[in-house]
Amino acid sequence: MFSRLREDIACIYERDPAARSKLEILICYPGLHAVLVHRLAHRLWRSGFYLIARFISHLNRMFTGIEIHPGAQIGKRVFIDHGLGVVIGETATVGDDCTIYQGVTLGGTSLYKGTKRHPTLEDGVVVGAGAQILGGFTIGKGAKIGSNAVVIKPIPAGATAVGNPARIIVKSSDTQEKTTTKPTPDTTTERPVLPGQPGADPCVVEEQRLHPEPLRALLQQSRQNDADKAHDAEHFAAYAVEKDGIDPLTQVLEELIQHSARQEERIEKLCQALEELGQRVDNGQPPLDVERLNEIVDS
Repeated sequence: MFSRLREDIACIYERDPAARSKLEILICYPGLHAVLVHRLAHRLWRSGFYLIARFISHLNRMFTGIEIHPGAQIGKRVFIDHGLGVVIGETATVGDDCTIYQGVTLGGTSLYKGTKRHPTLEDGVVVGAGAQILGGFTIGKGAKIGSNAVVIKPIPAGATAVGNPARIIVKSSDTQEKTTTKPTPDTTTERPVLPGQPGADPCVVEEQRLHPEPLRALLQQSRQNDADKAHDAEHFAAYAVEKDGIDPLTQVLEELIQHSARQEERIEKLCQALEELGQRVDNGQPPLDVERLNEIVDS
């Protein structure tokens, strides 16, 4: 019992820089009090004393502002920081070393009794303030849920999800690896040289072509993290904030803008080549303002 309490105090002291002493944590942290009282209520619930367990849970909410159903399973070294407004449902499971901030709801969308209605958080999950995780699915080990995110489907291990509805964000290092790899142009096929442009072919573009597979993978949010990413996600991130994360929709829009700009440049070269051949080309299309579009996406 006391070893478990020492573990709880130590994990709070490690994750909260505002904690100055272990005594302060013991007497001034409602998240710790809520977890300790819940263990008693959960033991009574499992023993069949449902009414007493619910009453203790009710008192726990009155004194701490944290509502944990006595049927919920809470692991070791779980830190509920600040805690006011946290709601954890009956069939929810919170793994070891999880961190939950204020205003979080682990809720259910099903009305059927006896079913898994609430989410499961695997070990090391961080849930930011105000996040809502709704449904009987699993949040993978080491995942991070951003503040005010609304999660309605499973999140893979080591991933970071933000937004409403929640989307998995991609690390900037991953996107740089994709964008820096360019396909080798095919030089085996000879093309005729147009007059006025010796040795130049306007149909050949050295820029990177648009590949649908990475975009489709981003939109479907089906990218799975390998063992290295899961290991890298073990570090603690306060409020589940990822400094090097990129919204997948933003990345898709930026790639589409760049691809459109390259296509416009290609069409312009074709028009110039046709005019040099004596064919007048009337292009009434206004030019693409790439800088303005990027500013809109980034704002």
